[in-house]
Order: sequence, then structure tokens, then C-alpha cells
Amino acid sequence: MRQPKVIALAAAVAGALSAGSPAAAAEWPWCAELAGDNGGGGTNCGFASWEQCQATISGIGGWCYPNPNYREPAPRRRERRQR
Repeated sequence: MRQPKVIALAAAVAGALSAGSPAAAAEWPWCAELAGDNGGGGTNCGFASWEQCQATISGIGGWCYPNPNYREPAPRRRERRQR
């Protein structure tokens, strides 16, 4: 039973490390507050969906919440072609 917890924790850590800088962490709309043994844990704001966040905390504990720093990307402007 311990192996799924280790895999989920490794995935959460990999997601946090791949974010790079704090600015990159703000690009994703969902965060997970991870539970840990002996009060250890952490926050990972690298989830594109609530379901992805829920899958990560499954088995290790924690909760998901909207990223307060997330800003939706501006709509892409269509360029007009010159004729």
C-alpha cells in the first residue's frame, strides 16, 4: 500500500520542480495542499484541473483549491492578413 503513496508524492514533487520559478507556478488554476507525515507536506500549484489535483492527493491526503494567483491568459488576437 505504501508504493502508491510514494508514486503520488513523486509526481507532486516533479510537478512542483518543473514549475521552475514562482511566476511559472502561477500559470496553473489549481493548487493542492499536501498532507504529510509528522506535519510535513507542502503546496503544489501546478494542476490544470480539479480532477488532476484530486488524483494527486488521493492516497497521500490533502485538499485542492483554486490558485489565488492564477490569471487566465488573454484571448489570442487573430492577425489579419494583408491582401
